[in-house]
Amino acid sequence: MGSTSEFSRRDLIKRAAALGLVAVPAMSALSACASGGDDDDAKPDKPAGGGGGAGEMKPLKVNASAPLDVVIFDGGFGQQYAKDAEAEYKKAYPQAEIKHTGTQDIAPQIQPRFNGGTPPDLIDNSGAKQMDLGTLVGLKQLTDLNALLDAPSLDDPKKKVRDTLRPGVVEMGQFDGDEVWVFYYAYTVYGVWYSKTNLEKLDAQYPETWDEMLKLCEKAKKKGIAGWTYAGQHPYYIPFSLYPFIAKIGGTEVLDRIDNLEPDAWKHPAVKAAFEAYYELYKKGYILRGTAGLDHIQSQTAWNEGKALFIPNGSWVENESKKMTPKDFRMAVGAPSSLDKSDKMPFGTLWASGGEPFIVPKNAKNAQGGMELLRIMLGKKSTQNFIKAVSSLTSLNGGTEGLTLPPGLASSQEALTKAGRNVVNPRLQDWYVSLQKEKIGKAALGLMMDGRLTPDEAIKKIQKYTDDTRKDDSVKKYKHK
Repeated sequence: MGSTSEFSRRDLIKRAAALGLVAVPAMSALSACASGGDDDDAKPDKPAGGGGGAGEMKPLKVNASAPLDVVIFDGGFGQQYAKDAEAEYKKAYPQAEIKHTGTQDIAPQIQPRFNGGTPPDLIDNSGAKQMDLGTLVGLKQLTDLNALLDAPSLDDPKKKVRDTLRPGVVEMGQFDGDEVWVFYYAYTVYGVWYSKTNLEKLDAQYPETWDEMLKLCEKAKKKGIAGWTYAGQHPYYIPFSLYPFIAKIGGTEVLDRIDNLEPDAWKHPAVKAAFEAYYELYKKGYILRGTAGLDHIQSQTAWNEGKALFIPNGSWVENESKKMTPKDFRMAVGAPSSLDKSDKMPFGTLWASGGEPFIVPKNAKNAQGGMELLRIMLGKKSTQNFIKAVSSLTSLNGGTEGLTLPPGLASSQEALTKAGRNVVNPRLQDWYVSLQKEKIGKAALGLMMDGRLTPDEAIKKIQKYTDDTRKDDSVKKYKHK
């Protein structure tokens, strides 16, 4: 097993090429990027302080006339919230030309620009085709965002940006040191999403135990309604409810061991119990027929149409599916049901964390401008605009004052309040994107939920994928502190 703290640049480049992060012909350009170096021009200025709005306070020493190149993932949150923030940037820096690109093909479109040394200034690196954050960090291709976090906040210059954020957001952007390479703008509540109206039609409430879940699914089945559906083409959605279920059963240390790629981490009894519970949904015919072939939009549509009661998802689902959601749907999120009385954590335990990862490339021509746009986005005006537009919280701690929240977002707030300190934050999807999405998701969990693998077979495969990753010296390793 190789060192988890030291790694070869040559191995990292090989690994990046294998992941499709870099094109082999562009290796010489990437080698220059990977070297790190001491290029002062690539480093943001230290914050200068000041007061007032964005136009009056320029702590990041932004070049007022420099163009700004922004790429936004056009997914569940759309693009308009970013365009609105860009308009605020334009007010503060009227000479700056802003290029805005919205896409779902983040990696295919942006990787070549990294390779060529001309990356955008700010990227919302999200979605099924996101770039591997762990590899980008390992290759030293990102800008440390501490300058942004230490800058005065937009609304209260007496407070640093970092002091206005929800707990854990800054730490999520750290990988193996004090540098903050990623900023998660949205604050996402993951869990089992459902319609209060559709449960009431079955004279039921959200099941707080797994036995109650199975009974409700059986009751629904008799009326021609499936218990569950999910994004079969993107089975990495399954962990949105499965991972906190594992933590609830066995404690947060089980997820920490999984994140740390420890030997036999996936063989913990809590993992086996959770897998067997989910597999029972398949065995008893409680999963919507054809789910394995559905993408996220199709599965959400079927759920909104009442063809299935439950769907594992994140809080972006309210905005992403709003065009097909009935007015009386009363969308809500539930924490994982209790397996039995031996569970280590109480009912209400759920996964909530920063979402929508924003990055500023190291070789960005206007890194200061990219960070300044993020600072504007973390002002109350942009935050409330985001909340109203997309039914989701931001990482700004607060911002909902005076707003009437839609059902799903109100439910998310209630779930967070109920969870209290029992909030988990698995890091596997941030540290090892390929392992999480391609191996654990597609090659194991998706097959298990479709009946093509038993829980024991799925666990064996996932543990092997984990072991292979741990032993691969070309993969930068990260651990919980």
